[in-house]
Amino acid sequence: MQDFLYSLGISEQLLNYVLMPLLIFVARIGDVSINTLRIMFMMNGKKSIVPVLGFFEAMIWLLAIGQIFQNVNNPFSYIAYAGGFAMGTFVGMTLDEKLALGRVLVRVITPHPLPKLLEFMKEKNYRFTSVGAEGRYGKVNLLFTVMKRDQLQTFIGKVKECDERAFYTIESVKRVSEEDLNIMEDKPRFRSRLFSRART
Repeated sequence: MQDFLYSLGISEQLLNYVLMPLLIFVARIGDVSINTLRIMFMMNGKKSIVPVLGFFEAMIWLLAIGQIFQNVNNPFSYIAYAGGFAMGTFVGMTLDEKLALGRVLVRVITPHPLPKLLEFMKEKNYRFTSVGAEGRYGKVNLLFTVMKRDQLQTFIGKVKECDERAFYTIESVKRVSEEDLNIMEDKPRFRSRLFSRART
């Protein structure tokens, strides 16, 4: 590769101190972003795509580390490697937020019933369980529900609208028992969303 670039008239200094660090930086962004997505898919039980992502992650990492060893005396290569890792982490987290795949378990705890919230959930066909419980300061109401991650923002907005001081927790869910709520249903939606973003 280096001989080919030299044949194009690229100087050794430009190659070693600009192009190679840039290549390492971009490669590192790619493999760390893929790693973040791979973990996300693995946590959501998507067995078909995880090995594919793992293959490309390892391949890109080998290319990046190979360039590091070829330019072991070049400090810019190390800076590019570390910078690519940091940027790749950010890009991976951003992609995770944008895709919003999988399902989450939401617990909402309030000191009083929220009939408007329950009616909203019934209208949206959410599955939920509401029970009475004992809190530190007395009786409370505990609400459990499982939903797709892309519905989470709307739901939390409704919770705050009904009670802005409501306490809630959110956890990722790998799989649910009912077939109509199976997390693997997200696969077609993921493909269509990914391809639509690629076209734009």
